[in-house]
Amino acid sequence: MRSIDLIVVHCSATRCNQRYSVMQLIRDHADRFGFTGYHYYITRDGNVTQTRHEQLIGAHAKGYNSRSLGVCYEGGLDKEGTAADTRTIKQKRALLALLKRLKREHPQAQILGHRDLPNVHKACPCFDAKTEYQDL
Repeated sequence: MRSIDLIVVHCSATRCNQRYSVMQLIRDHADRFGFTGYHYYITRDGNVTQTRHEQLIGAHAKGYNSRSLGVCYEGGLDKEGTAADTRTIKQKRALLALLKRLKREHPQAQILGHRDLPNVHKACPCFDAKTEYQDL
């Protein structure tokens, strides 16, 4: 069993007015085994899909994949393509519920955004996940 000490929140970096389905994510990001680099994906309607088994090392946070789980939400860009917190109410609820469950299963894990990792120069996940979920 892998030891998980990080839960890394990501966005798909897609515009809020364009749908980006689970199937499209898989098509665009599948590895040779057919899995995305993320362990979970949350669409705008709040559906949570496990896209990679938790025991498989992800491909979402270079240098941290062996010890982390990756959670991605659909969106992260406004209609013009600028980084923005585009999470819907349903996504926020689903993300919170998923993170609570993952923290129960991995109580030592710290929740943070991709941008919070050292040497990451991205806005991802386009909100302050580290602060928002620090009390979980």
